[in-house]
Amino acid sequence: MGSYTDLLRTSGVARIIAAQLTARFPSGMLSLAFLLHVEQQTGSYGAAGLVLAATSIGQAIAGPLTSRLMGRFGMRPVLITTLAVCVTAVVAIGVLPLTVPMYMGVGFIAGLSTPPVQPAVRTIYPKMVNSRQLTPLFSLDASAQEIIWVVGPVVTTFVSTQIGTVWGILLAAAMMVVGGIWFISSPELGRVRIPRSKRRFGVVLSRPPVLLATIVGFLLIGACAAVEAGVVAAFGHDGAEAGIVLAIFSVGSLAGGLFLGHVPIGPWATARRLFIVFAGVALAAFAMDFWWLSVTLFIAGIGIAPALAVLFAIVSASVKFSDTAEAYGWVGTGQLIGAALGSALAGFLIDLSGAQGAFWAATALALLGVIAAVLGRPWHPDLRGRDASPIPDTEPVPLQPS
Repeated sequence: MGSYTDLLRTSGVARIIAAQLTARFPSGMLSLAFLLHVEQQTGSYGAAGLVLAATSIGQAIAGPLTSRLMGRFGMRPVLITTLAVCVTAVVAIGVLPLTVPMYMGVGFIAGLSTPPVQPAVRTIYPKMVNSRQLTPLFSLDASAQEIIWVVGPVVTTFVSTQIGTVWGILLAAAMMVVGGIWFISSPELGRVRIPRSKRRFGVVLSRPPVLLATIVGFLLIGACAAVEAGVVAAFGHDGAEAGIVLAIFSVGSLAGGLFLGHVPIGPWATARRLFIVFAGVALAAFAMDFWWLSVTLFIAGIGIAPALAVLFAIVSASVKFSDTAEAYGWVGTGQLIGAALGSALAGFLIDLSGAQGAFWAATALALLGVIAAVLGRPWHPDLRGRDASPIPDTEPVPLQPS
C-alpha cells in the first residue's frame, strides 16, 4: 500500500482524482434517475428503456468524437461546452412535460454531450507522475471509480423515492455542475495540452493494443452488466439484498485494484485478471442464494478493477500522446456498447429461464473475454520494467547548414 501513499502525496494527484470522481459521479446516478422518472411520467418501463437506449447511443458516439476534439480545441473549451449542453439537457428531462420521442431526443443530446472527463484525466495522468507510479495510478483510478457505482444508485434511489424523481435528476445535474467546475478549474488542465493528431479520425483503433483493450473492455463490462441484471432479477427491486450483493461485487473490485495494482504487467496480465472474473461469475451461476452470490461475486470483483487498469496502461503505452484521448474514447465506447448488450442479453435470458440465465450470459461473456485476451497476447505490450507513458509526439527539426 506504500505505493498508493506515495501517489497521493504527489502534488495534485489526490485533488485531480477527487475532482474527476465528483465530475463523473452523475454517471452512477442518471441511468436510474431517468428510468424512475420516465416510468413515473409515462407509466411504461419500455418507454424508459427507449430513453436510456437513446442516451447510451449518444454517449457511444460522443466517446471518441469529443475526446478527439480536445486535441483540436483544447480540453477546457470542449469540457465547458459539453458540460453546459449536457446539464441543460438533463434538467430538461427532469422539469419539462415531454412526449416519449422528445424524451428520447433530449436523452440522445445528453448522451452526445457527456463531458469527456475520463479520457481527459487519463491523458493527464502520465504528465503528473513518474513512469514507476503510472500503473499504480491507473489501478487506483479504476478502483476508486467503484465508489460511483456503489454510492450513486443508492443516493438516486433514496432521493427519487423519498422526495421525488425530479429531485433525483436535479441532484445529478447539480453534482455534474459542481464536479465539472472543480475538474475544469484544476491547474493540471492548464498545464497539459494535447497535441492535435495528424491521423484521420478512427485510425488509432487500428493499433492492436487499442483494439484489444476495446474488445476486452466490451466483453468485461458486458459480463458485469449481465451480473447486475441477474442480481436484481434474483432478489427483486423491493428488498435490500440486491443492493447489498452488488455493493459486495464492487467492494471486491475495489479490493482487487488496491492489492493487485502494483503487480507488473506482462503479456498474460489481462488474461489472468479476466480469468478471476470468469471463475467467480461461473461459480455464481450455480445458486441464487444470497450468501453464495455474495462470496462468488466478491471473488469475481477482484479481477475487474485490475483488468481495467491493465487496459488503460496498455493503451497509454501504445499510442502517441496526441492520440491518447481518442483512444480512451474508443475504449469507453466499447464498454458502453458492452453494457447495453450485456443488459439486453441478460434480460432476454431472464425471461426464458429466470435469474440464472443472466449469470450464464455473464459467464459466456467473461469466457469470451478470457479467450480474446489469450488470442490477443501477441498484441499485448510487456510493461514489466517499461514505462507505460504515451509515445512522445515528435516533429522534424530543420538543421541549419554549417
